[in-house]
Amino acid sequence: MQGLWPDPVARFRADCAALTGDGERLGIALSGGPDSLALLLLAHAAFPGLVAAATVDHRLRPESAAEAAFAARICAERGVPHAILAADEAIAGNVQSAARALRYRLLAAWAGEQRIAVLLTAHHLDDQAETLLMRLQRGAGLSGLSGIRAATRIAGIPVARPLLAWSRAELAAIVAGAGIDPVQDPSNRDETYDRPRVRRLIAEAGWIDAPALARSAAALAEADQALEWALERLIGERLRAEPGGLVFDPAGVPAELRRRALLHLLAMLAPADPPRGAAVQRLLAALDAGETATLAGVRCAGGTLWRFAAEPPRRVR
Repeated sequence: MQGLWPDPVARFRADCAALTGDGERLGIALSGGPDSLALLLLAHAAFPGLVAAATVDHRLRPESAAEAAFAARICAERGVPHAILAADEAIAGNVQSAARALRYRLLAAWAGEQRIAVLLTAHHLDDQAETLLMRLQRGAGLSGLSGIRAATRIAGIPVARPLLAWSRAELAAIVAGAGIDPVQDPSNRDETYDRPRVRRLIAEAGWIDAPALARSAAALAEADQALEWALERLIGERLRAEPGGLVFDPAGVPAELRRRALLHLLAMLAPADPPRGAAVQRLLAALDAGETATLAGVRCAGGTLWRFAAEPPRRVR
């Protein structure tokens, strides 16, 4: 690839090795911005013939159709298959959250049709640092402070983020080296949103070390994974079924594992709408006090043993 030294390609290939299988067909979520363009260039160089890309046109700005066409042209020049996925519904409410949900739904459907094994997104080190600070400000727990996960599953498809150790500046240099003038989304500078404000504060502070924040997020993610590993064994040892429900022994279990066990049990009996936050903390307090309460359609009885059963349907009068 013109303008790109072999070292970045080898580095990218190594970063992908832990997240994707050998010889798998990879999908690129391509916006036309510098980050996703760098991802496209690196993936195309590292895995020729195994890459396809898709651009979601959210139809939120007049320029979006032209930006999607620009992304299609970049792919065509490199022989990378590309699709434009146009939003098929109006985006309302929390625009960024709704757009994200729609974007992943469209990308997942495209990936299924194209037999894409893993969808790659261009989240990078600076994104990770920003996310950690935003979630600290919101009082997030361990799972939230783990930041952007390197590998996850969204809308039914595996998603990998192989650029989490790459800085925004490194990615911009790759795109500049390829002679491409990327799309600049004005929402990235709109400080009505949290992320642009945090980005500016990091830049102005001077002393905030984004790589150090990203390392902290990675360490917290490992701790979160360790707790999930412990939870799996705890559930296997302490949970049993009884007629009409489930029984869990919480004796001696640390508070965070009790909370995770409670969430797990609620999800088993009411998977459609698992509760979070303050409602779970109130239920934990009730169970520890030996009380009975109902949450998310599950009747929960505390005491020495916790008992859970689906709430019986209410009589219609």
